[in-house]
Amino acid sequence: MSRIGKLAVIIPAKTEVTVLDNTISVKGPLGVLARPLHKAVAVSIENNEVVVTPVGKTPLSKALWGTYASHIKNMVQGVNQAFEKKLIVEGIGYRVNLSGKSLELIVGFSHPVIFAIPEGLTVNVEKNTISVSGPDKEKVGQFTAEVRAVKKPEPYKGKGIRYENEIVRRKQGKKTA
Repeated sequence: MSRIGKLAVIIPAKTEVTVLDNTISVKGPLGVLARPLHKAVAVSIENNEVVVTPVGKTPLSKALWGTYASHIKNMVQGVNQAFEKKLIVEGIGYRVNLSGKSLELIVGFSHPVIFAIPEGLTVNVEKNTISVSGPDKEKVGQFTAEVRAVKKPEPYKGKGIRYENEIVRRKQGKKTA
């Protein structure tokens, strides 16, 4: 039994949830999010709450029950309050530039690394901090993970791109005689 799946997702004011043709869509002040539903779960809207139930007793339906409940909860939360992640760029000569719909990273390679900002996300750059926000939690997390993967923080000097609350374990360097 899924603990997350048992809990109903409460629909706040100014938010609409509709289920049509195996697709759930959530509309709120920050936009519209839609997701296709798997046939192993059933979604119903009752008394201003979204209820997810498994179809049958297969292992797949039990696994997807809590997963879809969590996805729907994130969609409802995202259209009301944007998700945000922050990245910090550390290193001598490391810079970040925002130009139009692209993010340019200068992180010690012979060339700048350029990322196209996905539709629906807003990216702000202040000195060495990149903040990514948007209503879709998956897009925000995926984009920040791809940017971080360009230059992960290294353990000796701490240079690289890291999350704001990430702790980088430092190693001791070579000892000189």
